[in-house]
Parts: sequence; C-alpha cells; structure tokens
Amino acid sequence: MQLSLGQRCNAKVCGSSGRLAPRYHSYRRKLVSVRCDAASLTPDQSAAKADAPIKPTAYLASPYGSGRLSMSSVDDDILEINHLRNYLTPRDSPFVNTDNSGGGFVGDRDRVRLHTVEYESADSAGAFCADGMATVGDEDSCILLPEWAIRSGPRKTIYHDPKQVCAAVVTCGGLCPGLNDVVQNVVYTLTDYGVPEDNILGIRYGLRGFYERDAKPITLTRSLVDGIHLKGGTMLGTSRGGANVKEIVKRIDLWGLNMVFVVGGNGGNAAAHAIAEECQAQGVVCNVVGVPKSIDNDILLIDRCFGFETAVEEAQRALMAGKVEARSAHHGLGLVKLMGRQSGFIAMQASMASGVVDVCLIPEMQFNVEKLCRYIEQVFERKGHAVVCVAEGAGQDILHLDGNMGTDASGNPILEDIGAFLKNEIKKYFKGDADIKYIDPTYMIRAIPTTSNDRVYCKVLGQGAVHAAFAGYTDCTVGMINTHYVYLPIPTLIQAPRKVNPKGRRWNRLITAIQQPPLV
Repeated sequence: MQLSLGQRCNAKVCGSSGRLAPRYHSYRRKLVSVRCDAASLTPDQSAAKADAPIKPTAYLASPYGSGRLSMSSVDDDILEINHLRNYLTPRDSPFVNTDNSGGGFVGDRDRVRLHTVEYESADSAGAFCADGMATVGDEDSCILLPEWAIRSGPRKTIYHDPKQVCAAVVTCGGLCPGLNDVVQNVVYTLTDYGVPEDNILGIRYGLRGFYERDAKPITLTRSLVDGIHLKGGTMLGTSRGGANVKEIVKRIDLWGLNMVFVVGGNGGNAAAHAIAEECQAQGVVCNVVGVPKSIDNDILLIDRCFGFETAVEEAQRALMAGKVEARSAHHGLGLVKLMGRQSGFIAMQASMASGVVDVCLIPEMQFNVEKLCRYIEQVFERKGHAVVCVAEGAGQDILHLDGNMGTDASGNPILEDIGAFLKNEIKKYFKGDADIKYIDPTYMIRAIPTTSNDRVYCKVLGQGAVHAAFAGYTDCTVGMINTHYVYLPIPTLIQAPRKVNPKGRRWNRLITAIQQPPLV
C-alpha cells in the first residue's frame, strides 16, 4: 500500500500512538511516495490493498524552494485559530495591484507540518512524545498536537480598511534583545498597509499603560521608530504583571482600537489571551495578536524565541572570561551564572557553543553539591582549572528544602541565588585551595541590541503579526516551526514553559561533548 508522504500508518508503537518509520522512500521529480510496512496494516486494509487507488500528492521543487500542493484531506487535523471575520468586511489587500511586490500571497489553506520526524521505534531518542510537545521532559507531560499549523503571511483578502484601523503596540515582562526591532516592524508594516500614523499608539510601561494616568500612550510614526533597532531595551518601557484586563478592554473600546499587538513571554501571551476573551465577552471587535518573547527560549512549540540567539552569543563572552580567569590561577574556577529560570536552554547552548565549559547545571537536572565538588576536584587534577556554567533556576530544590517558592507579579517563581550559594559551598569544600571567580552577566545580556539573525527574525515576526490582524485572526501568536512561520493559538503555547528534555539529543550532545557525569 502506498501512502502520500506524511500520512500516518494505522499502528501502535509500544502501546502509545506514533508513526512507524517508512521502509524506504521513493523520490521522484514531482511525486513522493512512502511504502509502509505491511505488518502495520489491519486485515481489512490488507484485503483492500490491491483495490485501493493511489492518490499521488503533487510535490513541486524549484531553485527557490519546494512544497506540496493542495491537501484537502488535512482540514480537520489543523491547529485552529480564532478569527473575527464574521464581524468584519472582506476586501482586497492594498498590495493586490503589485501582487505583493511580485512575491504573491499566502493562502488561507496553506499549511505547515508540525511533525517532521519519523521514529523507528519508541526507543529512539525523542520518540516518547512523537505526536505532541513535551512540557517538562517526561511521558506524563506530552500534549498531543494535530498534524498542521496555519501558515503566516500576507493574504490577498483582508478584513480591515487600513484607513479605519486604530492599532496599539505594548511590550511586557523582562527586557530581551529584539523588543525595539519588533515594535519598529509592526509600525512599518501597519503604515505599509496604509494605516495613518496618527492611528498607531505605543502603550508605555507594559499593560498598565492602558489605564494608568502617569503612563500616557505615545503616537508611533515611522520617523520616531527609525533606528530604534540599533538600541537595546524597549522604547516603550515595560513592566511585569498586575494587568487589569477589564480596564484594558474598557480603554480598547473607548479609544476605538481594533488591533492590539502584545509583545511578551508566557505571562504576556496569557494576558493577550485574557484580553481577547474579555473583548469577546464585552462585544468589542478587536484583533489581539501576540509576538512570543522569551530570552530563556521557554515558549512551547516554536523553534526559538527572538533574542535567544543574541543571548547565547553574549553569554559565550562571559564563559570565555571565566575560562581566562580559571586557567590563569592555581585551581582556578570560573563560575558563570546565566539566565534560565525554569529552562536551561541558554546555559546548554552557550556551553555547547563556547567549548570551554566542564560542568553545566540546568533547572531540569538535579545535582548533589558534594558530587559536584568531587567532580570539580577531578577536573582540577586533570587540567588544573575548571569552568562551571549554572542556569539561575538550577538547584532550587536544594535552596528551597521546604518546597515553598514565591512568585513575582508575572507568576514566575522567585529564585534564590544559586551562584552565590555554589561559590560558598565550593569554597568550603576546597578550604581555600580554589581561586573562584564568580561572573553574573544577566543584565548585560538582556540590554544589548540583536545579532543579525535575530534582527531578521524580529522583522518577520513583526510583519507576520500585522498580517494576522489584517487577516482577521485573533487570540493568536506568530512564530517559527520547523523553519516556517505559522500562526498558533495562544492557549496552546501558555499551558506550561518549554524545558530542556533531559533524555533528548541536545542535552545528550552537550554532556557527551564535555564528558559530564551524572551528579545526582
């Protein structure tokens, strides 16, 4: 039986649903077929095998890219996005006359595959959550997902008259490289559509700026945002938590806003979701679109958050400095604390990229202080110095023995300083026979402008958010999945923070590269 590439074989793997690996692939210039193992077929399917018509899927390839043509059979297996099209009037995009400057348009039925890996068996690395996304790195936290997501981009049909659009942009939560880039490109894309500059508001100091008297909105023009991408931070200011959603929606209605763009992390996107729901409850027609921001890279499903690559690049500098300090002293130890409240992506990635780290500690992996010190002693004996990279959320179970951790205004856990704790514990263990240099570059990393790749990423995210609003979508965010840009429902992303999988390939690559043993 031949199935078009991507169709699931009707099979069970070790008692849980998953894809069986194709026996082999037959690649042709325009058609791709996959032959599934006959043992995976039911008796009825096997009997119908000879009579089943083959429906090849058109596969097009060119020097500019490749993809498959219309797939009407996948409509029911898609990550749905809420929209307000029933309350809006469709019209042609202002870019129709030029065919979007020759680039064409994205169709509403364009899809991006969420699942890209076929696993041989449930024993393959990463296969425990083959059809979903893992939230904390174990089988009990696997959220199943459909096959497809809606593709991001400009539509030929839009649902707002650009001249009647009144939009607002707000940045929430902690600082992150790229905030100014996103704000700039939201403003640029709105004005490209023809939105009057006087109708674009910048909300000051986070969501509170909607209703606090001392934080009045500003008008965002092209000239005002010109060049802001060269600076760190956010020109609008930011704050954490404390948002009064009912007051926000009251101002949205009062000011006649019909588009609101929320640039934030899990907390900011949760607020955007609450605003969208309250708009619906109060009958306020406003498209609420998020742009996922997290320097920790802890937002579910998307390939990466903007600012993460910049943070990793800058974090390497601190690790390199730790290396220089460590090897310049007898039993020198460079102890570097990086960001990562609940997820250790920055520490893991920077450790892998720098090539100077001997021990990497992340929130997802517990460790024993005594075993850590003994291993550092072994490294001293082997090479005379050591570098330890620790994420700020690591070892909190040691510091909070009672298990009680408070939360900040955004609902994030309040952490004890694991870096200072480890410095003292290591000093006690070596009884003065270790020269420890403790480096905490957190605020230096948050405040810098973006790298070139992050800058381009921010541009596309800002543009995609505006395209989503003009397409009538709401309660959604824009992100990159499997290198393609998609729209995602906010409720799917905010269920839990994304975490490093302790059994996954990325963590395994690091610990094998630096030869880090279990420290529990």
